[in-house]
Amino acid sequence: MASKFSRPLLALVATPVLTALLVGASQGGGATPGAPGAGDPYFPLSGNGGYHVLHYGLDLGYTPATRQLEGTADLTVTATQKLSSFNLDLSGLNVGSVRIDGKQAAFSRSGAELKVTPKHALDRGRKFHVVVTYSGVPANVIDPDGSPDGWIIQPDDSVFVANEPQGAMTWFPSNSHPKDKSTYDVAVTVPDGWTAVSNGRLRDRRSQHGKTTFSWRESQPMAAYLATASIAKFQTEQYVTAGGIPVYNAVVPSQAEEAAPVLAQLPAIIDAQTKLFGKYPFDSAGAIVEDAPDVGYALETQTRPIYDRAPDIDTLVHETAHQWFGNSVSLTKWQDIWLNEGFATYAEWLWDADHGGSSTAQKFADDYALPATDRLWAFPAGDPGDGAHLFAKPPYERGAMVLEKLRQTVGDKDFFAILKAWATDHRYGHGDSAQFIALSEKISGEQLDAMFATWLYGQGKPATP
Repeated sequence: MASKFSRPLLALVATPVLTALLVGASQGGGATPGAPGAGDPYFPLSGNGGYHVLHYGLDLGYTPATRQLEGTADLTVTATQKLSSFNLDLSGLNVGSVRIDGKQAAFSRSGAELKVTPKHALDRGRKFHVVVTYSGVPANVIDPDGSPDGWIIQPDDSVFVANEPQGAMTWFPSNSHPKDKSTYDVAVTVPDGWTAVSNGRLRDRRSQHGKTTFSWRESQPMAAYLATASIAKFQTEQYVTAGGIPVYNAVVPSQAEEAAPVLAQLPAIIDAQTKLFGKYPFDSAGAIVEDAPDVGYALETQTRPIYDRAPDIDTLVHETAHQWFGNSVSLTKWQDIWLNEGFATYAEWLWDADHGGSSTAQKFADDYALPATDRLWAFPAGDPGDGAHLFAKPPYERGAMVLEKLRQTVGDKDFFAILKAWATDHRYGHGDSAQFIALSEKISGEQLDAMFATWLYGQGKPATP
């Protein structure tokens, strides 16, 4: 084949710039790999760059006797740059194939990164389907604070699925950072007698050949860490609240008696929080209650929080408040976890104050009375420092103190207007601390930098309450 270049090819190959141009041309001209992480300092390889997942279609089969998971993930994706390749987060499990718009794509594995290389570059703005088939026995990950998260198999072969902050990758390939939110269809097939519970509404339940498939749909955007597909021999109940919200509760028999009177309060909690924070963000609600003492926590899985045991009323209030703060309004970086946990903790304070408990001002005073050596003052609520401290005391309790200090500074009228505006203005989207401070100043008309500098970002115990 004759070259279109007049100079000898050897001279061109020896030129680094021209070599790069030739390589770029072979990959589609200007195409580059998507980043292997979303850029979060706390979890550098969580999430990925170069694309947005619009929708996950997950078709799963779980066999409790062998703990084997078989999965097909169909991702509807939009490229946000011209992609020569892109990554998905997937830990363990065996990948059988990857297809892009029906055509085989090359793939490779490195740790929890699944790198996908299409035959031809994907143009920016292009919408495409990625279908990944995979299988294996999932293993949960251990977070920097020592807690398990992801697909957590219990001694009886049931599964507790809670992903915060990085566990989604243990059971499906994903863009696993809160910055990327998607809708979901999740179908899980299990042996008859077992129940699989996911997010949103139960669209269909079909049994054949000794197996039952539960098909769920979450129609509102959801971060991957809030997805679940928990499996056990649940007792279930369904009803519709007076406000028209369908509720689906799934409780293991050993926790049913203790959980029942608490879960009965869910409609009242949703009603109270709707009045405070605005319209309930989703088209369903409920709870998943397992008997998983080794897990040691509950999680606000979207529409249907999951509890490791029968919750008390404060825990139910807390996880329900997250449907507004953390689920509908999501983080852009994990450092801002107080926007989730401080707000949900303050929701507990509000509920307690309205049901015969201490006032929010008294809760604040009680916390402030703790000595400077207490772990409450170990680091600022607005800057935990790393992933090991996301779920420590300051983002929760000191985060609630920030909100009470704001309330005392701007007054009740502006304070509750701020909470409602935050949940409304960022509905189904994202927000960060700087935006919350700006909103607080806009609504109150006050300059609040000093207050937030002391209470949200200050080191140690503030000198005065």
